[in-house]
Amino acid sequence: MIAAVLAQQPYPGFEAPDPAHEFNPTPIWEFTLAGIEFAITRITLINWLAVIVVLGFFIAASRKPKVVPGKLQFAGESVYGFVRGSIARDVIGPEGIKFAPYLATFFVFVFANNVMGIIPFAQVAPTAKFAIPLFLAIIVYVWYIGLGIMRQGFFTYFKNLVYIPGVPWPLHFMLIPIEIFQKLLSRPFTLAVRLFANMFAGHLLLVVFALGGIYMASQPHLTLKLLSPFSFALAIAMAFFELLVQFLQAYVFTLLAATYLQESVSDGH
Repeated sequence: MIAAVLAQQPYPGFEAPDPAHEFNPTPIWEFTLAGIEFAITRITLINWLAVIVVLGFFIAASRKPKVVPGKLQFAGESVYGFVRGSIARDVIGPEGIKFAPYLATFFVFVFANNVMGIIPFAQVAPTAKFAIPLFLAIIVYVWYIGLGIMRQGFFTYFKNLVYIPGVPWPLHFMLIPIEIFQKLLSRPFTLAVRLFANMFAGHLLLVVFALGGIYMASQPHLTLKLLSPFSFALAIAMAFFELLVQFLQAYVFTLLAATYLQESVSDGH
């Protein structure tokens, strides 16, 4: 990232490039298909790389399973076991075991894309681009609503979703519209924004500390030059903190998906 910034930086003087440019990079390849314009960008390639890494990891981990697992098999089983036990079973219940493979896929895919934000030469998380979290949120949205309709029936499911039993009937005129907005309209948006905003903000913080170090190192004042290593040190420290955030956001996204699924399989109870 720092090398890229220095390459773009005009001299003499210091004019920092727009950090948001990394989220709207210049297309590498553009084409039209069925009248729709498509563009392959650096973020697209990073996203594809994350998919290849995830597929390669699980294929290699499950290729030759043994009773006494090797390191790779143990890592794959640990990731799946974590999602299966801590999310699928604990949130949904015993029936959640059947959803564990799907939830594990969400968790690993989101984390792999998140962690690209601190991987050298990538250093931008595709999930910091709103389109990817929104697409994932729509998948979860269609999944849990479709499952709810299949399990409970169309009218029963939506009744259980927005009707709160035990509430005085006049309050339903206020509560039902709120429940409709919260559970049917805002959920995919808030699910996507939560992931996108954290990844976007984390990347900008890293850029700020890195650019701050470059700025102070480029100034003639000795005090600023002496302070520049501290800015770089903070950028490194923030990278480790960002790794924790990336894991937590993958966990929260998967946990919320499981929570929504629990509503669909619980018959409203």
